[in-house]
Amino acid sequence: MDFLQLAASRQSDRAYEHRPVEREKLERILRAACLAPSACNAQPWKFVVVDDPELARRVGKAAAGLGMNQFAKEAPVHILIVEESMNFTSFLGAKIKDKYFPLIDIGIAAAHITLAAESEGLGSCIVGWFDEKEMKQLVGIPAGKRLLLDVVVGYAAKPKRKKSRKDLEKVVSYNHY
Repeated sequence: MDFLQLAASRQSDRAYEHRPVEREKLERILRAACLAPSACNAQPWKFVVVDDPELARRVGKAAAGLGMNQFAKEAPVHILIVEESMNFTSFLGAKIKDKYFPLIDIGIAAAHITLAAESEGLGSCIVGWFDEKEMKQLVGIPAGKRLLLDVVVGYAAKPKRKKSRKDLEKVVSYNHY
């Protein structure tokens, strides 16, 4: 599959089959995540993979609050992305340019995870709404760390949807705004 086809076929899946994801596929997805670029090669992330069925259900329950993300309770895998310290050059650049690079870097890593999952025949959904304190307790993430994203992964239970995106002309300009 060429990259444009891969990007076009990837979607946020919110229903998953009740079957485990093969560890080999998860390893390839995580290798892709580790290949994501980051400011000054800081790699300010740690990936906590939850694939134990009972723990995945509990983590999914922590992601399903106020009516949001109910599908997460049935997802077989959660890849939790924890923010780690940036290196000195990334820290210095962040101060000088007033940009917090770890958030950008983690977003790029999450995109790599979802695209790699798609290439493995898996569905995914990036979840940012969850009970951070509960999830951290469930998997032993230290209290002082930030859990930024939960990338849900599994075999999609529903067919692909038609994508709705703005026309290129509305979001792209050349040589001026």
